[in-house]
Order: sequence, then C-alpha cells, then structure tokens
Amino acid sequence: MKSLKSIAGVLGLVVPLALGMTVASAQDQLKVAIGQINNWENQPPTLGQDAGIFKKHNLVLENVGTQGAGETIQAVISGSADIGAGVGAAGVMRAYSKGAPVRILAPAFTGTGDLFWYVRSDSKIQSLKDATADNTIAYSTNGSSSNNLVVAFTTELGSKAKPTATGGPPGTLTAVMSGQVDIGWSAPPFGLQEIKDGKIRIVARGSDVPSLRGQTVRVLLVNADAWKNKRDAIVRFMEAYREAVDWMYSDPKAVEMYSAKIKRPVEMLKESMAKFQPKEALQSDEFKDLDGAVADAVKLKFLDKPLTKEQLADLIVTPPRKK
Repeated sequence: MKSLKSIAGVLGLVVPLALGMTVASAQDQLKVAIGQINNWENQPPTLGQDAGIFKKHNLVLENVGTQGAGETIQAVISGSADIGAGVGAAGVMRAYSKGAPVRILAPAFTGTGDLFWYVRSDSKIQSLKDATADNTIAYSTNGSSSNNLVVAFTTELGSKAKPTATGGPPGTLTAVMSGQVDIGWSAPPFGLQEIKDGKIRIVARGSDVPSLRGQTVRVLLVNADAWKNKRDAIVRFMEAYREAVDWMYSDPKAVEMYSAKIKRPVEMLKESMAKFQPKEALQSDEFKDLDGAVADAVKLKFLDKPLTKEQLADLIVTPPRKK
C-alpha cells in the first residue's frame, strides 16, 4: 500500500509539472528588433507586451531597440531577429531587390506628418532654402523613413544641406545643441519640450514632401525563413499587434504607461498623438499608394528599377485582419 501511495504521490507531482510544461511550450517566442524603440508609433510590441496582450495570443516577445532602420534590417536579414519594426518601406524594397531574405509583414505608419527637422533657436537657417552645401542635415540610419525624406528634400525641395546619419532623436539633439549638426531630425514627443522652451525651432516637416504624404512610409518586416517556419506564431503576432494599437488609442492607461516609460507629461503625449500620430496613421491592413512608393524608391535611388508585380506579391505578405 505504501508503495502505491508513493507512486500516487509521485504522479501527483508529475501531472501538474507536465501540464505546466505544456502551457509554457504554447507560448512561442519571437524576437523583435525596433528602430527608435521609444517612439509612440513603435509601442505596440512593447506596451502591448506590458499590458499582457501578446500573452493572450500565446506569445512572448523579446523586444530589442536598435539605432534605426539600417541596424534593424541587418538584424532581420541575419536571422538574429524574426521581425523588425520602424523601418522605411524604401529601405526594405532595396534590401529585397538585392536578394536579402526579408518580406514586408505589414504597413506600420502611413504619411510623414510625424517627422520634423529643426535648428537651434539662434541659427540663421529659417527654412531648408537657407541651408547651403556647408550645412548638415540629420537622418537616423540608411534605409529609414527619415533617410528617405532627407533625400526627398534634396530632389523635390532643392535642399543643398549634406545628409548626415545621427541615430535616434536624443543623440541627434545633442549633436545639434553642441554644433556638430546644423539641422536635426525628431519624432514627437521628442523635441516638443525643447520647442516650447525656445531652445529649438522647426524648419521643415515630413509632410512638406508632396509625394510621400499619403504613402505607407514605415513597415514591419519579417525574416523570410521565420515567415516560412514560424508562420502561425507570426500571424498571431499580427493579431496581437492590431489589438495593441486599438488598445493604445482607447485606454487612457496606455498613455499613462508610456508617460512613465519615457518620463514625459501625459498631456504633452496626448497633444502629440492628436497632432502628429492619429490612429489611422498606424493602420496595418493595406500598403497605401504602393505604386507611388515604388516609383519614389526609384526616383530617390533606393531601387535601380521598379519591382515587378510578381516581386511585390512575393515581398508583401500581410495577413488579413481577423474578423
């Protein structure tokens, strides 16, 4: 009898352990590389995970910040990240055209109204037209939407300033204030306090470039092998991502969590969302103005020639929204 009780006792321990192992194994892990990880539009993976949204979809994310799109694309190409966020669409097209194992998982930001360029308040530069070839203008990294826009400033608006990679908004602000760079770039809410304090002033906005106003300019990208081998988990990622966006714009707690994370006042963040980052800009269902995006990628020399319809069908793998 004792031996039977002992066996039962052992089984009583083993069964819960086995159940626990089953639950744990159901939570798939995905690594996500995020350029400008603290920007509001890049928060669905981070805030969504903090709020338990991805856990509901049996996912655990390892979110890693990068200096910008170039570094993010390389992480996805190498397979060290399954998914990349905050990447310029033209940069992904360029990587794909050169044979890189990447796919566009979904649009992430439409339009360019969230990015702005600024100078120190004592600068003689009042607009891009005042900048000469001796001046420098910042963008984050190669392949980013800020890179795309700086190139467009030259080709469409006649800017003569020399493009200079400066990484994220905090480092760029330091470079501008110390005189290393003449014209800096930023994405709200970063820089808004300095504008209110009179330390810097805006000289250009992304929306100044006509051709890019209605386009999808930033995307989520996925490693091609990960898309093939982890498709079920990545489709669930998109379901959770979309749920996270809906939550970010409907629950005041999301802004409060973001405020605590980046140490900015809630009211400033709400103002930033209303002026620069409306919810429709974060839509992830349809690549807006795809033909225009391809044409601009050629015009801005990200592509040597347009991608074919077959290439685009292979490149863009956006899962439909779950009904």
